[in-house]
Amino acid sequence: MAGVLDGSVALVTGASRGIGAATAVELARLGARVVLTARTQGALEETDDAIRAVGGEASLLPLDLKEDALIDALGPTLFQRFGRLDILVHNAGALGRLTPVSHILPEDWTAVLAVNLTASWRLIRTSEPLLRQSPAGRAVFVTESRAREPRAYWGAMGATKAGMEHLVLTWAQELATTNVRVNLFDPGPVATRMRMQAFPGEDKSALPGPQAVAPALAALCLPAEERNGTLVVA
Repeated sequence: MAGVLDGSVALVTGASRGIGAATAVELARLGARVVLTARTQGALEETDDAIRAVGGEASLLPLDLKEDALIDALGPTLFQRFGRLDILVHNAGALGRLTPVSHILPEDWTAVLAVNLTASWRLIRTSEPLLRQSPAGRAVFVTESRAREPRAYWGAMGATKAGMEHLVLTWAQELATTNVRVNLFDPGPVATRMRMQAFPGEDKSALPGPQAVAPALAALCLPAEERNGTLVVA
């Protein structure tokens, strides 16, 4: 499989750790030039080191997904820098405080909404022109079972991820006659920092690590992937 993505450019959000970092490394191993985004420069540099270790190349782009104007500028920036975008992986997500719906604070709601839903819409807007120009544009949005299975205290994340799923599947229908394929990926329980925040007493050694699910996510980014508008559960 090595080299199947040679010459392609992939944008990965939330690439500083966890599933985002592992997926970025896997895409680089397959030959993609990976643009890494997250809020922290230092953590992105660690992912960059891992990519270099497998012989890949990366560009670092510190970015807070609550900064609307910066997201809007991504497409033009990537076109100016690389002249193309072939893969979009929106992995970044916000958990927020697990609390009764009636107790959600306005600032927490705004933050979770911004990362999980509004950023998805803005990424779609800024990336679609470039993905349409790609011979095999691929977009994958990482989701969570709470979007389809409501659970007490998970209202903010569940509602915003449900909105994201609806938005992404609608977009997939709109691109059905193009070369772009858009899918959702639910990794299931994985030993990530967000998982540990939600379940602090859980034995993470019993869970798969991000590296275990990254190949399945990366497979949705390959030119041979023909599914569109599909929810893939690992």
